[in-house]
Amino acid sequence: MPQDPRDPFDWIDEQARARRGAGLVRTLRPRPADSPLLDLASNDYLGLARHPEITRAAAEAAERWGAGATGSRLVTGSTELHAELEAELADFCGFESALVLSSGYAANLAAVTALTAAGTLVVSDAGNHASLIDGCRLSRAETAVVPHTDPEAVRKALDAHDPVDGRALVVTDSVFSVDGDAAPLAALAAACRSYGAALVVDDAHGLGVLGQGGRGAAHAAGLAGAPDVVATVTLSKSLGSQGGAVLGPARVIEHLVNTARTFIFDTGLAPAAVGAALASVRLLRREPERAARARTVAGELHRRLSAAGLDVTRPDASVVSVRAPSARSALRWAADCRSAGLAVGCFRPPSVPDGVSRLRLTARADLTDQRIGDAVDAIVKTAPTG
Repeated sequence: MPQDPRDPFDWIDEQARARRGAGLVRTLRPRPADSPLLDLASNDYLGLARHPEITRAAAEAAERWGAGATGSRLVTGSTELHAELEAELADFCGFESALVLSSGYAANLAAVTALTAAGTLVVSDAGNHASLIDGCRLSRAETAVVPHTDPEAVRKALDAHDPVDGRALVVTDSVFSVDGDAAPLAALAAACRSYGAALVVDDAHGLGVLGQGGRGAAHAAGLAGAPDVVATVTLSKSLGSQGGAVLGPARVIEHLVNTARTFIFDTGLAPAAVGAALASVRLLRREPERAARARTVAGELHRRLSAAGLDVTRPDASVVSVRAPSARSALRWAADCRSAGLAVGCFRPPSVPDGVSRLRLTARADLTDQRIGDAVDAIVKTAPTG
């Protein structure tokens, strides 16, 4: 027997050294409940995470239904509250049916894996979220990754495929989380219909911001309720809660209930999160102007930062991206912003598919003009000089 066996986790130390050398170390930074920082780092697009009506609904749901769902949705984890939220989401977004899962990540895995099989072609945008990418990997389908927001490339991929079972699926974010640009959904749907393919749209960053009163990108593109379109959403961004959902034709949702592993084998979403999300949808119905305000704030951040000479992407929803010279400079820039009282996201490889590090800003509907000015001042004053 070996007298001095090798440490099986030596490779972890080697990778940690490489990350430190490249300036790519990630750390957890627990925030206090009463953080003094101006928050442009979260995904709380409508400012609902701390809205009294939403937090009260979460507390009331926990008090009535318990702290947890107690089991998978197919055993004890489906409450009347879950069914109420599903009906509300489907009606609000314009789809026939909805299914609530424990996260947006789980919703994407469910949609992609349950609607594909060996021999299916999945056409995936190069800028898609990691959850869609992982869904493709787990699906056992043939995956074609196509250039970003390129409907013609999607057509070519579909045209080149001879599916064994006749199935093809195109998957895309509606709004891409790094730069905040939107997918050409109408053109993608047209490409899909030319080849009998289905379209799955991850609307995590569109719900609450795009479409009439925040009904989402699919609604804005006239695709909500279409028999060949499925949308996934998160409840953790515009709705200020937690969880995810798949929206689509009733037969698709029934199929997911019976086949989607991230639904069948996962504990149901906690009642507090369900109650909060339900209250947020109902509040958004009453206050549809929140969606327009989020877009206005994004446009104002873009205008002011661009005028200051920074490299800023033009936002199609609530995400504003400011490019940095390097990963290290992006990290320093974000830290300097914190010192100036502003929390911003810092995206570095491998989170950015193009390898370009940047600050990621959240345009929130509840930001006043004064706070927008404060944020811009902090970013400009701390910007790297070279």
